[in-house]
Amino acid sequence: MFSAFAKALGQFGDPRTRRVFWIGILVATATFAGLWAAVFYLLASTQAFDGPWLGWLNWVADILGGAATLWLTWILFPAVITLVVGVMLESIAEAVEERHYPHLPKAQGQPLLASVGGALRFAAILVLLNFVLLVFLFFPPVFPFVFYAVNGYLLGREYFELVALRRLSPAEARALRQRHSASLLATGVTIALLLTVPLVNLVTPVVATAAMVHLFESWRGGVRRIPG
Repeated sequence: MFSAFAKALGQFGDPRTRRVFWIGILVATATFAGLWAAVFYLLASTQAFDGPWLGWLNWVADILGGAATLWLTWILFPAVITLVVGVMLESIAEAVEERHYPHLPKAQGQPLLASVGGALRFAAILVLLNFVLLVFLFFPPVFPFVFYAVNGYLLGREYFELVALRRLSPAEARALRQRHSASLLATGVTIALLLTVPLVNLVTPVVATAAMVHLFESWRGGVRRIPG
């Protein structure tokens, strides 16, 4: 797994990989800038409490609203940027294959609508489950383990399917995923951890996609990887 991530970092020398990275950053930035602007506008224009002795409650509400916005950003970031990378997966996967697996035939890939639909479905599930996980904030020692386990499972499965379905049928991809479920969970947890580290999370989706191509080719076997 670590070798796959190390090789994936070297993929940033490819112009197509950098292009997907910058597009992902721009879309995520625009999404969250719009979210922040809307929330802060609502906070600034709304006075929930009125009266000479209740002004401080509005101040408290503004502080809590700002904190909630930051928390929402943290939860939504993996979903938004994974959605962007999922739609543009083919560029990254092709760049990795051309550099490391030039003997492979061209992948059939997935129709654009299927890719977008799958990415949207995953984003919705990820956001919904993370809101459900907020319940575990009442159990602080448990929350990190549940958070990373659930997100690791979802992210590992999603990135695997994004890559695997380019070359395998759904049944074949499912069988391969089940054979390597433990390794895939470890990979997903690693991705989830990286996505919660500021600045590192900006490059994580692209790196994770490239790394998953290496892992996929290793797991399905019989593929000679070109060094370098």
